[in-house]
Amino acid sequence: MYRSVSSYNPNVKRDSASNPLAERYASREMSYLFSPDYKFRTWRRLWIALAQAEQELGLPITDAQIAELKAHANDINYEDAERREREIRHDVMSHIYAWGLQAPSAKGIIHLGATSAFVTDNTEILQMAEGLAIMRSRIVNLMAKLRDFAWKWRATPQLAFTHFQPAQLTTVGKRAALWMHDLLLDFREIEFRQSQLALLGVKGATGTQASFLSLFQGDESKVHRLEQLVAEKIGMRSSYPVTGQTYSRKVDAQIVGALSGFAQSASKFGYDMRLLQHLHELEEPFEEEQVGSSAMAYKRNPMRAERIDGLARHLIINTLNPAVTAATQWFERTLDDSANRRIAIPEAFLTADAIALIYDNIAAGLVVHEDVIAANVRRELPFLMTENLMMEGVRRGGDRQVLHERVRIHSQAAAEALKRGAQENDLLDRIAGDRLFGIDRQTLNKLARPDEYTGLARQQTERFLIEEIDPLLERERQHIHGEVSEVRV
Repeated sequence: MYRSVSSYNPNVKRDSASNPLAERYASREMSYLFSPDYKFRTWRRLWIALAQAEQELGLPITDAQIAELKAHANDINYEDAERREREIRHDVMSHIYAWGLQAPSAKGIIHLGATSAFVTDNTEILQMAEGLAIMRSRIVNLMAKLRDFAWKWRATPQLAFTHFQPAQLTTVGKRAALWMHDLLLDFREIEFRQSQLALLGVKGATGTQASFLSLFQGDESKVHRLEQLVAEKIGMRSSYPVTGQTYSRKVDAQIVGALSGFAQSASKFGYDMRLLQHLHELEEPFEEEQVGSSAMAYKRNPMRAERIDGLARHLIINTLNPAVTAATQWFERTLDDSANRRIAIPEAFLTADAIALIYDNIAAGLVVHEDVIAANVRRELPFLMTENLMMEGVRRGGDRQVLHERVRIHSQAAAEALKRGAQENDLLDRIAGDRLFGIDRQTLNKLARPDEYTGLARQQTERFLIEEIDPLLERERQHIHGEVSEVRV
């Protein structure tokens, strides 16, 4: 169920640099979204939508011209475009030229009134919109898997830590609820960003729509309707009301920031899993033939969680790119954003996708070692219940301050014994033998029930799942597929 996919790809050139995000880690679905084929097909979709809208509003564009454009919407003549770009050094004009070779009757009306940003920026918005939809689905499926895990283990006592020192008890399910709560915050942020996303629209060279106002002979209402029609035809609700030649690069920063938020949540989960695997309490899936170390054959390294943390670090740091780009734009547009965005935005989505796939694989196959968890609880519980022991001693007539000192002495002695190799924590035996407490061993055993020290962990988990997670999963049930993501290596 948790098999890995071979990294061998016969189409990869082995004598030039490659991008492991596309070749090793991200899904083919997300990778295609940022491929040249998706981009240039979308350019043609936008140009067709523009031509149709301009025709509907009275410009002299014929049905035959639009039909000819549609006939070649997807069979892009890349060789012609690439040859032309080497000559004129302009990708948009090169693709207009190439399409004109396929649709000669329509070549004069392709891109009518528009600037390059019409296709480049609107395409990038569409890529990000679809990328966010993929990530939203990924997070929903993650929460669905963790929900079942948290419910199953909601009452199982487990050590809770502060500063990675045993502090109190929680439950296995409550800790999973903490992971889910982070994901819930990420889901809401991505959902919000989806709701705010809009097209650049048809804004012209400096965002004033002057060229379109000229096309429609000063008819402002037609220019406004043109923008509405293009958005409708391309499947978006609206366009931003004011822009320069490009939409505000702050949009990129906000969206990549939302992806970074998910990376932060996943990284925290990854670190928790690595620590839990060190404690032998929880483990990520480990395949029958998986090799943990080239030198130490016995090892079960937490490869998946480590990869999450490594990829998350890349995405979190990459958040600075669109932020700095947004901060350094000049007036209505500059071009120093272009090269950076070609790298930063696709890599943000590819990295987030890769992280989500690995997270999903772990969540579907979490292994719980109950005996180890229980043993760790037994070892630390006597220390964690010392306040209760003092209160019981006071109830039986003891002096609180005196008992506090006796607890300190006994606790340090028991801790020292454990450090010297003792197999069991003998603090309760020491307390039972101290007449100042007056507590018999049978009573101490009754006081040492782990589920009495988990507070409201079980109840919090149940309430969180029932009130917050279940309604969301019900609303998003069409996106829940129940499959287990494969780890691409």
